[in-house]
Amino acid sequence: MELRTGYQAGVIGGIVTLHAGYYARHHGFGAPFEAKVATGLAEFVPRLASPRNQLWTAWVDDQLAGSVAIDGEGLGADKAHLRWFITSDTRRGQGAGRTLLTEALRFCDAQGFARTELWTFAGLDAARHLYERFGFTLAEEWPGTQWGAAVTEQRFMRLLPRTTPT
Repeated sequence: MELRTGYQAGVIGGIVTLHAGYYARHHGFGAPFEAKVATGLAEFVPRLASPRNQLWTAWVDDQLAGSVAIDGEGLGADKAHLRWFITSDTRRGQGAGRTLLTEALRFCDAQGFARTELWTFAGLDAARHLYERFGFTLAEEWPGTQWGAAVTEQRFMRLLPRTTPT
């Protein structure tokens, strides 16, 4: 697996395809979800010029196998938003997600973000387990239908790890 940083030709469509396919198959999400992912990602990519934003993609044999992004501007000062985290069906459970999250959170820590947040929904147990292994805790839950199906939406939060004086 090769990890790439930043924009790659075709990556917007590839990330949208990974999200749309997975969430349609497993959760019944349709056009509203795909449109939100596409719109949000298309608005974010031009902001990669800012040192507070970054995108990582995982590739196997030049095929997109996963993605994650950090939006360091959208939530305000000292907050990072972890977005578009997904791995392909063929790479799920093989370490691609762990590798992507490691890079994203290393970036957050290096940037000094006091807090990193992500939004998801209940029922994505493997992803939740991974988030919790990386120090995220559930901050709030609420019922929602913005993705075209009723879900329990969730916001997770991770604080910047404290360093101990030596």
